[in-house]
Amino acid sequence: MAAFLLLQSRIIGYLDHMKRIAVFCGSSSGSNTIYKDQARLLGKTLAKKGIQLVYGGAKVGIMGALAEGALSSAGHVTGIIPGFLMIKEVFHDNLTELIRVESMHERKALIDDLTDGVIALPGGYGTMDELFEMLTWGQLGLHKKPVGVLNVNGFYNDICRAVEKMVSEGFLKEINKDALIVSDDIEDLLEKMEAFCAPEVPKWIL
Repeated sequence: MAAFLLLQSRIIGYLDHMKRIAVFCGSSSGSNTIYKDQARLLGKTLAKKGIQLVYGGAKVGIMGALAEGALSSAGHVTGIIPGFLMIKEVFHDNLTELIRVESMHERKALIDDLTDGVIALPGGYGTMDELFEMLTWGQLGLHKKPVGVLNVNGFYNDICRAVEKMVSEGFLKEINKDALIVSDDIEDLLEKMEAFCAPEVPKWIL
């Protein structure tokens, strides 16, 4: 009984810690409506679970669908956007909070500071940059947060194969490969993130 209570307290403690999740995704809509649909559903799901959303601050593409999904379910949404993108992109003017920063580097650092986990939806170069930077920081022991991808429509299949190739060719440890949490189902992905335990990082990373 004592062991069960200890395990339960650890799980509850971690769930309490998952208060804010960053979502990286494209400012384009993609060629298939499923991308916006799943982004909107992810926003709704986070809101219904009482998890605050932190994202890039735009109201276009699947970024906009994500935010609208959360806001439609009374969710708390924080957008973080560099000043130069407020000119080039259409920023969302109806968020709970919109934070303007000076650079992309400052944006990523602040997102890391504010959140307890990361989810990547489909996107382009920017999304991949954000995803792999968070994975790298985790590998180096700079954070112990779960990093997941919602593999909508098999979007991340080829990336997962590339990661497997990194392991087989000796460029990535198996334990670090497992730090990338993958699922095509929102509830399953969140459950896996809740159960995530960061690996111990040695003094020297070889």
